[in-house]
Amino acid sequence: MQTQKVIEYVVNWLKDYATKAKVNGFIVGISGGIDSAITSTLCAKTGLKVICLEMGIHQNKNEVNRGLEHINWLEKHFNNVSHFRINLTDTFETLKEALPNNVQQHGLSMANTRARLRMTTLYAVGQANSLLVAGTGNKVEDFGVGFFTKYGDGGVDLSPIADLTKTQVFEIAKILNIVDSIQNAQPTDGLWDDERTDEGQIGATYPELEWAMEFKGDISNLTSRKKEVIEIYNKFNRANKHKMLPIPVCKIPNKLL
Repeated sequence: MQTQKVIEYVVNWLKDYATKAKVNGFIVGISGGIDSAITSTLCAKTGLKVICLEMGIHQNKNEVNRGLEHINWLEKHFNNVSHFRINLTDTFETLKEALPNNVQQHGLSMANTRARLRMTTLYAVGQANSLLVAGTGNKVEDFGVGFFTKYGDGGVDLSPIADLTKTQVFEIAKILNIVDSIQNAQPTDGLWDDERTDEGQIGATYPELEWAMEFKGDISNLTSRKKEVIEIYNKFNRANKHKMLPIPVCKIPNKLL
């Protein structure tokens, strides 16, 4: 990959899109992970206004510290960047208590609710400042295994890194000099009280998933691990297809209209 040229291309694409949309710039949710760090930095390099939001919900301290370290680094290097810290823990708990007990006890439902609260917050602050919500999903997450929350971190205005694999995102991080704590951290979605990793939840590494996404050959000649990775990839791809396709629309026959 021609990393520097890719960086320049994405920055120009972002600036052109925002200019045509007649907005002031971008808003990005900062998680303490590599994807949000890259996205916010690329947005900052446009020279347009960028607001970073740190939105904790029972957040792991390490994630918060990494996110704040990145925001501090960003504001030091770009005078067009500012941030807000919005603690959504009480908001989350209030909503949780209003829900039926079986919903409160459903771990995945509550994890995804965190992401949807953050999406609502991003749009509230973004609209008030005439900013576009920049998505942080990469290619494998958005179009391979669907590892994102529908109408949560999947609810965005534009996706600057969705055509880049996680491996390519890490390559860009080196060129952009993203803080070491983020470059060295294990990828995590930040939706749980603990710091469980993406690999731990999926069962495969991002390089393995990237390979599976591109594999088109005969699986009979693969090693047992590669067969397992193919199975993992296909399972997630099938289960999450509804996130990656347009919303089904019931088309009414003309004769009934």
